[in-house]
Amino acid sequence: MGKVYKEAAGDVQEAIDIFEYMAGEGRRLFGRTTPSELKNKFSATIRIPIGIVGLITPWNFPIAIPAWKLAPALICGNTIIFKPSSDTPLCGIELMKIMIKAGLPEGVVNLITGSGSKVGNPIIKHPRIHGLSFTGSRDTGKFIRENAGLKKINLELGSKNAIIIMEDANLNLALEGVLWGAFGTTGQRCTAASRIILHEKIFKKFEAMLVSKTKRLKLGNGLSKTTDVGPLINKAALEKSYKYVDIGKNEGAKLLCGGVGIKGKGFFFKPTIFSDVKPNSRIAQEEIFGPITALIKIKDIDEAIKVCNGVNYGLSSAIYTENMRYAFRAINELEFGITYVNSSTIGAEVHLPFGGTKDTGWGKEAGWSLDEFSEEKAVYIDFSGRLQKAQGIS
Repeated sequence: MGKVYKEAAGDVQEAIDIFEYMAGEGRRLFGRTTPSELKNKFSATIRIPIGIVGLITPWNFPIAIPAWKLAPALICGNTIIFKPSSDTPLCGIELMKIMIKAGLPEGVVNLITGSGSKVGNPIIKHPRIHGLSFTGSRDTGKFIRENAGLKKINLELGSKNAIIIMEDANLNLALEGVLWGAFGTTGQRCTAASRIILHEKIFKKFEAMLVSKTKRLKLGNGLSKTTDVGPLINKAALEKSYKYVDIGKNEGAKLLCGGVGIKGKGFFFKPTIFSDVKPNSRIAQEEIFGPITALIKIKDIDEAIKVCNGVNYGLSSAIYTENMRYAFRAINELEFGITYVNSSTIGAEVHLPFGGTKDTGWGKEAGWSLDEFSEEKAVYIDFSGRLQKAQGIS
């Protein structure tokens, strides 16, 4: 999909980590025991598989995200229909080859390639598929909700993430976090930092630091180890980035750098920074999924939290500060599934939950996804030797 070599290596390592972690979880699919309300009766729960689950995965993490879904679905005992993105099907096929080589029984995971309309829709609507996990756009998530029937559904959708940088922040550390969050994977992450919320006291200084460093980023072939930013996934993504540059200009935002593509082969777009962005403008509200970020000025922590929360999404957030009060206010008050302190919005770990609030969807992935791929079943064993009716019935 064009990401730079070091990120591709990280994509693969994430898959290794989640399979290793979930292999251990196979010994910890615990149930619960609890006293019964009746004498001589035992009650407990066990975990059972859903049955057949459908996994529909995106192109931006073509190894890691399928692994995030496959590993827990398998360890819970399900069989799987797996549809990788039409933009990156070969990565899904290579992952299947690895699982088969590792001893995966035939028919347990079934990969089907194709478009959303021809393959995705039948998976979403099929009555024998009882569970569904999807990562992708909010609009597709809404379609799934309306058409999947009574399936157990996990949806990981878009977001409009933000990094807050307060007046006391380590600006050099924050700079590295913004560059990584805004332009890593060419901005094509659901955790990408497309809003930078800056305290007015350090706004101009940080703006100059960011523009200077951004202009030095090297675009090119992701396979070259000297490349900082690779291409966008396809022509539609390139055209979308151009569209939002025009939207930003028309809204009165100040274009500081970027805003154009590069002539020649490949869907390259220069890392783009807008300044003087209003919190309610479209480039500060809508997910762009490209290398475009918006600088927003605030006067205090109250305004920072209000602006950060003032979007319809809620996946990842971050704050740079040395002030413990600021940090804990962000932890407690930001309406996001993930909050980082003095780190970027990117960098999930497999043993922690990954998921968001509001239009970002529902359910959790990674280490807390066993609940998404199993059901808890109640078990009663009556050893009284007689029929004990429900409590209250003589």
